[in-house]
Amino acid sequence: MRSNSVAVLDIRSSEICALVGERGVNNTFIIKSKYVCAYDGYAEEELIDVRNFTEAVCNAVKSTLSAMNGIKTFYVGVPGEFLKLRCLDKVLSFKSAKRISSADCSLLLDSCRPEKNEKWITVKSTCAYYVLSDKRKVIDPIGSVSDSLQGKCCFFECKTAFADCVLNAFKNFKEITSVNLIPSNYAEGMYLFEPDCRDECVVLFDMGYISSTYSVVCGNGLLYSESFSLGTGHIALYISSKLDVPFEVASTFLSQINLNAKEKLTSNEECVFEGQTYTFSTAELRDIIREGLDGMCETIEECRRNFVGRNIDSKPLFITGDEVKTIRGTADHISSRLEKTVEIIAPKVPYYDKPQFSSVLSLLDAALRDINK
Repeated sequence: MRSNSVAVLDIRSSEICALVGERGVNNTFIIKSKYVCAYDGYAEEELIDVRNFTEAVCNAVKSTLSAMNGIKTFYVGVPGEFLKLRCLDKVLSFKSAKRISSADCSLLLDSCRPEKNEKWITVKSTCAYYVLSDKRKVIDPIGSVSDSLQGKCCFFECKTAFADCVLNAFKNFKEITSVNLIPSNYAEGMYLFEPDCRDECVVLFDMGYISSTYSVVCGNGLLYSESFSLGTGHIALYISSKLDVPFEVASTFLSQINLNAKEKLTSNEECVFEGQTYTFSTAELRDIIREGLDGMCETIEECRRNFVGRNIDSKPLFITGDEVKTIRGTADHISSRLEKTVEIIAPKVPYYDKPQFSSVLSLLDAALRDINK
């Protein structure tokens, strides 16, 4: 594998994607290899089936190694379900005004680093922003003159049990000598929003199949992040329960309905499964799906209330993730329910400019930045 290429493993709540790529022109990517496989997923901070997860990881890595030679390092995204974010304010005071150096920034972070814990390991530390003695807030203080340095320090901690499962899966491949863990919510925040957008708070909602994540992005870090076991899979399960139909039928109906469409009251949706035909009113299906989405909206609203750092009431909600497009009209319904502007955000690259690629390309971007430090 070329030295400017990296291998990443994106772990979503319904599938795993292994991808090898490098930086192209105009901040695009050149994808060398891509492999996707489904697995049972995770919920409530636990893998649903550890053996199934291990097999999926091994299949993805094996496929990648057979397609690309010379891979020694993998970057693995840690889902929000297995992350804990600590945000701390810390101040360093100097004897007199001095020019801030990178060493000062490192000392600030090290001075408030969480103590080691058997259940959690720190996989990323950064300062969202800094405040100088003249009260100026800056993202990069290096070179500025100040007699103090205050920082909003962010520590991303990964659940040790999950990290162990990932590392144990990679032990099957002797050619892989290094596995680096990257917080997926952090990678998305840094990649999807330009630095000038992150000067103020940006609110991001990643909608998944079993698990979704709500984050408040600011500067070079996150001020808040909460994951919850709720996604389109739960809405399909709700349809299945309400209509007493197989889950596969409910999932088909979920993808057939357009919440913005104006069909006649007599219109129906039909699905054939295992030789049996299921027919239901389009209006009834739409109402059930809206009820399911309303539950998700309530959780988003709860996250907004729980974040007390700044007033984000007037901020638009950006949504992304592999399940955003499953239900047509999702963004409009969430916007109407929350009474706020909702925008779908996706990578700005050809062929991959869809929200389902946000997570894996954010990981790729973070990995490429790491090797170019």
